[in-house]
Amino acid sequence: MVLLQTMKIDPNKERCSEQLPIADFLKSYNEDLPSQFSHANISLLEEFKKTHPGLFSTDNTWSLGQHRKKFMDWLPQQKTSSVTSK
Repeated sequence: MVLLQTMKIDPNKERCSEQLPIADFLKSYNEDLPSQFSHANISLLEEFKKTHPGLFSTDNTWSLGQHRKKFMDWLPQQKTSSVTSK
């Protein structure tokens, strides 16, 4: 008798590991974002990428799993520095 084990696919894990172009990452990042977090835009994402080039492969894709948390941590510093530099 052979038992087949059903593999459960975690949609969040798949979503986090998917490699996305910047526009799709932006949409996914802002989707369901809690109100206390700042939303992203293309210019902020491009600035983040310039600041952290080592996080990006040569194909210039983004993933929620690799970039979302790091971008969330980086973003408030950018908002603060833009306010204090005015």
